[in-house]
Amino acid sequence: MKCPFCKHADTQVVDTRENEEGDSIRRRRRCLSCDKRFTTYERVEFRMPQVVKQNGKRSEFDASKLRTSFTRALHKRPVPTELVDVAIDHVTQKVFALGDREIGSRQIGEMVMKELLKLDKVAYIRFASVYKSFQDVSDFSLAIDAVNKPTTKRRQSKPE
Repeated sequence: MKCPFCKHADTQVVDTRENEEGDSIRRRRRCLSCDKRFTTYERVEFRMPQVVKQNGKRSEFDASKLRTSFTRALHKRPVPTELVDVAIDHVTQKVFALGDREIGSRQIGEMVMKELLKLDKVAYIRFASVYKSFQDVSDFSLAIDAVNKPTTKRRQSKPE
C-alpha cells in the first residue's frame, strides 16, 4: 500500500479492527518513510454476473427486475410480502453462487418458476404463460398437469 502523503511503497499495519457487522476491516497504517499515519478500509466487493438475453444482448443483473416479475405473477394473490422477499433472495443467491461471469436469462427464468411453484400455483401458471409463450389452451393444460403432479413428499405415507 502506497503512502498517500509521500507515495512511498512501504507501509506498516499498526492496528487492525473488524467493524461491528463484520463486513469490513479498518487498518491503521504507518509510512516507513515519512512516519505519517493513515487509515484504509477493506470490504468485500460483490460482482453479479452479466445477464445474456435471448437476442444475445448483455445487461447487468438487476434484482428489481426479479421483483417486477414476481409482483406481476403474484398480482392479487394471497402471498405475504415476506415470502416474496425470501424467494427473490433465493434466486439472487443462486445466481451469485454459480460464480459465473454470465448467466442466461432463461436460466434465471427457470429459477423464478421454481420459486413461484413453491409460493402459488396460479402465479406459476401466469408466469409460465408469458415465459414459455403459450400459444393455445393445450399449453396451459400441460402447465397445469405439471403443477398437479404429486411430489415424492406427498407420496410417502406416514408409518402407523
